[in-house]
Amino acid sequence: MDATAVEALFTRSDGSYLCARWGRPIVPVVFGVEDATLSVVKGAIEAVVTLAGHRMAETDPELGANLMVFFFRDWAELPQVPNLDRLVPDLAPLCERLAAAGANQYRAFRFDEAGAIRAVFVFIRMDDVLSEMPAETLALSQAAQVILLWSDTAFAGISPLARVGEAVVLRPEIGAVIRAAYDPVMPVVAREASHALRLAARIG
Repeated sequence: MDATAVEALFTRSDGSYLCARWGRPIVPVVFGVEDATLSVVKGAIEAVVTLAGHRMAETDPELGANLMVFFFRDWAELPQVPNLDRLVPDLAPLCERLAAAGANQYRAFRFDEAGAIRAVFVFIRMDDVLSEMPAETLALSQAAQVILLWSDTAFAGISPLARVGEAVVLRPEIGAVIRAAYDPVMPVVAREASHALRLAARIG
């Protein structure tokens, strides 16, 4: 990954550059799955957090859980979840827009005063496409996409995952970017493209 390729991962569709990482330990909670799938999802999150050199915890002092993953069949189900609209403002119109667009996933990020990631809400509508995907693959993809604030176009054309034989793994170059972004000397949030040069230097 050269600096140009790294920069593209964090350059948004409006042309702005923004990279942010978690500023606190990650505390995941998963809704709408059986126990077997729950362990798969949490295992994928733990694997990516370990790769980053970041931390997980049992509870978040502010929110209890700060990475909430919801699995469901229809966008109309989400506004019925008690108090979720307090965590995700304008939830009902958001779900209407996502349903109209035929979307099968959405991630909402929240940030602290420093600009670091404070919480992420992951919504996964299990349509025919996602229902055919192995749980391990789906979980690893989502874990990779919440460990950093990537560009809204970063994975539009290519997945963060790759197949190696029968296994699906995180693409090595994406893993390298994640590790570099969590280097203690790197800022928790960056809005200048020169940040990509520093990431590329650490990957190299």
